[in-house]
Amino acid sequence: MLVPMHVSMDEKSLDDGAFPPEEVCAYYDRTGKVPTTSGSTAYDFERVYERIFAEDPQARVLHLAYSAVTTCSYHSSELAIEGKPYEKNVRILDTKHVSVGQCAVVVEVAGWLDRNPQATLDEAAEAAQAIAERTRMCFVPKNLDYLRAGGRCSNAVALVGNLLNLHPCIEIVDGKLLAGKKYRGAMTRIAPVLLREFVQKHSLRKEQIYFINTPYMEENIRAVLEAEATALGFRKVTWVKTGCVITCHGGPGAFGIVGSV
Repeated sequence: MLVPMHVSMDEKSLDDGAFPPEEVCAYYDRTGKVPTTSGSTAYDFERVYERIFAEDPQARVLHLAYSAVTTCSYHSSELAIEGKPYEKNVRILDTKHVSVGQCAVVVEVAGWLDRNPQATLDEAAEAAQAIAERTRMCFVPKNLDYLRAGGRCSNAVALVGNLLNLHPCIEIVDGKLLAGKKYRGAMTRIAPVLLREFVQKHSLRKEQIYFINTPYMEENIRAVLEAEATALGFRKVTWVKTGCVITCHGGPGAFGIVGSV
């Protein structure tokens, strides 16, 4: 069950996933502003928990929470169960991941639960913690326009970066989005280079790799990344399209990588 975050455009606030991320790009093109985002509220979680425990008072719930450094959702979930009769039946885990990294953790945990149907809630939380700690993610924006418009870099930095065709690699480290190495050139050229370096840096396992697909990403990036992943020995490639919240931060044309160590 998903508890969505929210995206606000002018006076209208919508759930992430309730509309296509291309509308975020259309709003920016029309206004020059990036929509604002907000985490899931305590009320959002209260409604979900009440529904779950109304249907099954003995339910056990493991909440895999979006990085607590980046959003209030983790704390909102805590507030929602505080003092409730079912509080002891809920575990809340800060995955310290965002976007497709979060998706990869959820998918892996779901697979673990299928294989271990008799696991206790504490055992499931422990397994989920280990999966989250093994997951690695990075992404590269096509340009710095959205980071500038959202106040995450200055006009001067964005101007120089765009003029020089620079693309900072943003890694998720301990829940934080940290800018690392800057790549220069066309996205189709730097995509396989980034993949090779990211795989080598983290010694990623070769069972599966996730690629992040954003609105208006160049189609030939898919081909070069899939070819490089095959050459590197990955047995399964999964593409996941970003939602509206992460599109507000990375902008159109970005791509990213998620794997496990």
